[in-house]
This record gives sequence, C-alpha cells and structure tokens, in this order.
Amino acid sequence: MAKLEMFEGLELPAAADFHVHLRDGPMMQAVTPTVRRGGVDTVFVMPNLVPPITTVEAALAYKKRLQTVEPNVNYLMSLYLHPDISPDTVREAKSSGQIYGIKSYPAGVTTNSASGVVDYEAFYDVFRAMEECDLVLNLHGEAPPTPPTGERDGSDAVTVLNAEERFLPTLADLHRRFPKLRIVLEHCTTAKAVEAVRRCGPNVVGTITAHHLFLTVDDWAGDPINFCKPVAKLPSDRVELLRAVVDGSGKFFFGSDSAPHLLNAKMGLTDGGLGAGKCAAGVFTQPNAIGFVLESIEQAVEVGIVEQNAVTNDVVTGVLGGYGRKFYKIGEPDKKIRIVGKGVEIKNVRVTNLHGNMEEAQGMADTVVTFRSGKNTYGVEWL
Repeated sequence: MAKLEMFEGLELPAAADFHVHLRDGPMMQAVTPTVRRGGVDTVFVMPNLVPPITTVEAALAYKKRLQTVEPNVNYLMSLYLHPDISPDTVREAKSSGQIYGIKSYPAGVTTNSASGVVDYEAFYDVFRAMEECDLVLNLHGEAPPTPPTGERDGSDAVTVLNAEERFLPTLADLHRRFPKLRIVLEHCTTAKAVEAVRRCGPNVVGTITAHHLFLTVDDWAGDPINFCKPVAKLPSDRVELLRAVVDGSGKFFFGSDSAPHLLNAKMGLTDGGLGAGKCAAGVFTQPNAIGFVLESIEQAVEVGIVEQNAVTNDVVTGVLGGYGRKFYKIGEPDKKIRIVGKGVEIKNVRVTNLHGNMEEAQGMADTVVTFRSGKNTYGVEWL
C-alpha cells in the first residue's frame, strides 16, 4: 500500500475519464453522482444498455437522463456498433455535435455484448464514413472465445487469457485499411497491447483502467469482485501498463471502464439468492477513480517500477485528461481539483430505489461494491 504522500496537495485540472458505464434506471441514479466525487468532470459514456444505443435519438435521450441526475458533468456520448448503424447514422451522429465515437464489442465477450460484432468487414462502409466525419472508433480489443479446433495441444483456442493478444492483428488491419480513422484500443491489459498501440500511427491510442494498474490474474481468480473483461493478466503485463501510464507519449490515457453491478450479480447468485451462475464482469471504481490511479503510480515508484523523475505534473495532467481531451478534440476544463493525501475511506454505493422504497434495501441485492472497499486512497477536493 502506498504512503499516500507523493501527490498530497497537488492541484490539477478537473480530470476526464474516457470509458465509463453509467447504466440506466435506478443504477444510473446511484452511480452517476459519483463521477464528480472521483474528481472527474468529463466522461465518455458506453452505449451497451439493454437494448443497446444504436440511434442518435436514443443517445441524446440517454444524455438527457444523465444530465437530470448530474448536470455538472460533460457527457461525451457514443453509439453501439451494430448492423443498424449505417454511413448515414455516422453523418447524423457527427452533425449532432454530441456523439464522439462508436463502440465495437466483439459478440459475447462481456456484459451486454450479445449484439456485438462478428465480422468487421461488414462495417467497412461505416468505418469509411467515420474517417470522413472524423468520428472515433472505440474497440473492445478481445477476440471472441473459441474452443480448440484441431491443434492437439489446444494452442489455437481463444480464452480470457489470450483474447486480447488474438485481437491485435485486427487492430493492425483496421489501422492499415483506414489510416485516418481515429481508434482507441480500450482497457489495455497486456504488454503486447501496449506494444501494438505504440507501433501504430498517431491516430491510434490506448486507454488504461485504474483496476488494471493494481490487479494480476491471481487477484481475480476466485474473487468475483475483481473479475472483469478483459481480465487482468500477468505481473509483467501490469508493469508495462504502469510504465505506459507515465511514458509521456500521449498514446495512453485514463479510461476507468468503471462498471457497476449489484453484489448478488457479482457473486453469481440468482434473484432468489440461491444457486450459482456466472459472476458479472466489471469492476466499479468511479467514486475513487483518480485516487486509484495516483496511488498505483506512487506504489510503482516505491518499488522501483517507475522512476520518480518520470512522474511530472505534465505527465499526470496528461494521463488524467489532457491527452484524451486532445485526442477527442474537446476543450480544456475550467475547474480544478486538489489531491488530498493520508487517505479517504473507499465506500460502497447503495442503490436505494430498486424496489421503489428506500426501506426495502436488502444488502447484496442493493449494494454495488467499490474496488478495494474498506481501504483508503487519495481523495479530491474541488477548487
């Protein structure tokens, strides 16, 4: 655990988080106010609701619902890459001035991805229109899972551990075919993903989450609270993520992929609390997002993974919003935050209106567990 001293009193522009899940309904009501609690004033909002956001009208209606809950956040909206998306949809999205990207989920790889992509070639016309309109393509960079298909040693199978690596040729191919298309390889988890982003031109960047700066495979195997997609990988991969965060290249910036789930879903329980299913994929970090990133950097310095002289104010400001704002071509914030050291307690979030009555909150059925709940991390003050 870091000493929570390195960043004490540091003043920064309001942070930006370029990958958030804010859900809808009661869950949206509970988690959207935590955006600013984490020191963030701008978020890139994921479209994987049920049903997914595939029209400009639906995206703008969703934005209005979010603004009703928390009007002091700048919501950058997105569409879900889907057969209903056409080049005309792209042009309409661009002309709205409120939709900044289209998110690609490979079919079946994570939460609410059943409507995802099977064949990228089917969307080439959409990608050409995105190039012309200068709209960002956001890639969930994993190949869908497949069983062994002929290799005796099973090396041709795609699993949660190699799904990101197997996707990287697709990233390279899309960048080659559409060199002017701005692409984000989201939530990088491996050294090979970091290397792949670096090999691409300036139109390709990567986001890195807070939780992947802490976790490795042993932290989620057997612990559903830390289970997400893509899963955390090896200690050597975590080291490369930490180094990428402070490399000053501008190619990597913060996207939390904060994904709230009720505790019973994280534990794989049915509605009645009996039986077991698969635990929900997603780690919730929103209330403490900036604190987690800073704490992970401090830990990396303390153990010698990162040199302290590499952690300049410009680098911290860039990773926590500056690089992403430049890539998405949005303005600088007019508010600042101050980092509070010595720690604030990490607390869970209660979704109190699921049953229409605040008195009916029932623990596991109403609680969203925050990453590293019960521990301390850096806090933020708004200036």
